[in-house]
Amino acid sequence: MDLIFKALADDTRRMLLDRLRERDGQTLTELESRTGMTRFGVMKHLNVLEAAGLILTRKEGRFKYHYLNAAPLQMVVDRWIEPLTQQPMARAMLDLKAELERHGEMTTADKPDFVLETYIRTTPAKVWEALTNGEMTKRYHFARATLQGDIKPGAPYAYLTPDGHPMLTGQIISVDQHKRLEMTFVPGWMGPGATASRHVFDIEVAGELVKLTLSHFAIPTEQGGIRDGWAKVIGSLKSFLETGDGLTFA
Repeated sequence: MDLIFKALADDTRRMLLDRLRERDGQTLTELESRTGMTRFGVMKHLNVLEAAGLILTRKEGRFKYHYLNAAPLQMVVDRWIEPLTQQPMARAMLDLKAELERHGEMTTADKPDFVLETYIRTTPAKVWEALTNGEMTKRYHFARATLQGDIKPGAPYAYLTPDGHPMLTGQIISVDQHKRLEMTFVPGWMGPGATASRHVFDIEVAGELVKLTLSHFAIPTEQGGIRDGWAKVIGSLKSFLETGDGLTFA
């Protein structure tokens, strides 16, 4: 907590967070060009933000991309602001770690718009079941949505609300059981003709824990708020697997 407040105490670091909020996944060069500071100065501020967990970094080839991580700020909200306002807030990924994997060169199409990670005290098989079993998805997902469809490449899927409304639809792209699930993403709340994007779940053993990484690609500009929504869903999934109860959303 001390590192979070120390990081936020500087207006330059707050400005860097604002820049990432406007457009996530920027390189050091891109951030430097918008600050008027030296490269070394920007790097020092980014290191402070990363140490506080307020940003995540992902190195791909010669480039290192920076992503905003709002989970520590959510922790501050939960501790001090929510009791005053009594508004339902997401308890999203409070133990989110800033450790990302290197997978080689990345084209513009392969660069995620944002990345979220959390560590869950469970097994890869249970994470996989929670992601793919409709009876389980409705216990932690928005509006208690139930996943329907076969989990195999090329198959369609849908998350349906209790009244049968398609909250989210898409197609399964690739499946590596207990390890990786890639799907297209068509938001039902955007109405007919919504543009599809793409998201990937990666599941890895991390000692006694399981690391779940969500990467989302090619989000249309009109579909704002998807990152915040995912943070809530992933936080609820973690709560469900560790306690048996998902989070309740407004």
